[in-house]
Amino acid sequence: MKKYNVVIVGGGSHRNPDLMAMLADNKDRFPIRRICLYDTESERQEIMGKYGEILMREYYPELEEFAYTTDPDVAFKDVDFALMQIRAGRLPMREKDEKISLSHGCVGQETCGAGGFAYGLRSVPDIIELVKMIRKHSPEAWILNYSNPAAIVAEATKRVFPDDHRILNICDMPIAIMDQYANILKCSRKDFEPRYFGLNHFGWFTHIYDKKTGEDLEPKIKELILSGEDLFKLSGVDEHTMEPSWIETYKFMANILRDYPEYLPNTYLKYYLYPKHVVETSNPNYTRANEVMDGKEKRCYEMMEEVIKLGKLKGTEYEIKPGRGVHASYIVDLACAIINNTNEIFLIITKNKGVIPNVDENMMVEVACRVGANGVEPLALDPIPTFYKGMMENQYAYEKLTVDGLFERDKTKLLQALALNRTVTDTDTAKAILDDLIEANKDYWGKYFK
Repeated sequence: MKKYNVVIVGGGSHRNPDLMAMLADNKDRFPIRRICLYDTESERQEIMGKYGEILMREYYPELEEFAYTTDPDVAFKDVDFALMQIRAGRLPMREKDEKISLSHGCVGQETCGAGGFAYGLRSVPDIIELVKMIRKHSPEAWILNYSNPAAIVAEATKRVFPDDHRILNICDMPIAIMDQYANILKCSRKDFEPRYFGLNHFGWFTHIYDKKTGEDLEPKIKELILSGEDLFKLSGVDEHTMEPSWIETYKFMANILRDYPEYLPNTYLKYYLYPKHVVETSNPNYTRANEVMDGKEKRCYEMMEEVIKLGKLKGTEYEIKPGRGVHASYIVDLACAIINNTNEIFLIITKNKGVIPNVDENMMVEVACRVGANGVEPLALDPIPTFYKGMMENQYAYEKLTVDGLFERDKTKLLQALALNRTVTDTDTAKAILDDLIEANKDYWGKYFK
């Protein structure tokens, strides 16, 4: 059986312990010869690298090589899979994105609204450069890109690499939502075959089919969510295992479904359909970025430093438990579908090309696709109703103008993008936010718009 070379781009990400554990846990399905971490921040990545050495020694002794580097010539040579998760500016810049938006009375969120706009403008140049470097050394590598905001990133990579069918832009949010549905129904997400349409963080489930029986489980899921019972009580999930912002987000799904009962919504639609509520219930001084910095990221690095001191994972409180991490499992499952040509269903961001017949064929839509050795094959949908068509076209215009403004160095197009975004809409507010974001991003994209 062939063994594959994998590079994890964004080697210092706090998501990587789960990803490395998942790779080790799936060595029979996805045999790997070499794993390399690549990041531009050597000190941060070194902690992840030393932790990874211990993990692989104990859980993947068959692995021939584990490395970490800041040298792209080393990282990207002879790669079969590049798993890409970068955050330009990291969490301190996310904090600025969120707090600047809230200071103007608008949604302060990582990928939605003005925060997602600023993050996208930072991400795109770095991702384009990374893809070019990967292609220089490994022309046939599969690039599984899950860097946010995925919709803006996908719109940009589509333009720069129009014929590269081995770049797959993906997101694990719909998968995390399906995990909640599976918890409610006391089954596994892998028992489902979903049908879905929209843009990234901006979509709807039309059907949740039972793989074995073909039954559409969506009506049953809707009924349970709308029953008045707490979603977490229904699913049996311990709220103490989740951060407060995510608990509130999942619980809000029932509100969206009551108002718009046709389809099951992506949780992120809360930000676009209820921006006033989101702003009123947000703390402008302590946003999700602060929650992650003080919580998940801090705990991750403290855990790794302790493991490095101990020199082991097995037999300690940090011992790896199988099957952890929705994000990690989705990436591994996708890689396995490619190498084993399984043609399983995944939700992928791909060029429309008539898949949704009554929206722009160039739109980067998130839909159900069969995935195998030759890439993705989207499953065609019927024309979508007017409300959803209008929502998608408005959001896509915002995404397209954001990328246009960056590529053309056109501040007017950036203003138009923000004015179109449902979380902003007011032109004077859009102007003020744009000026503040330009100043905050003067070391990134802001330098082009002074």
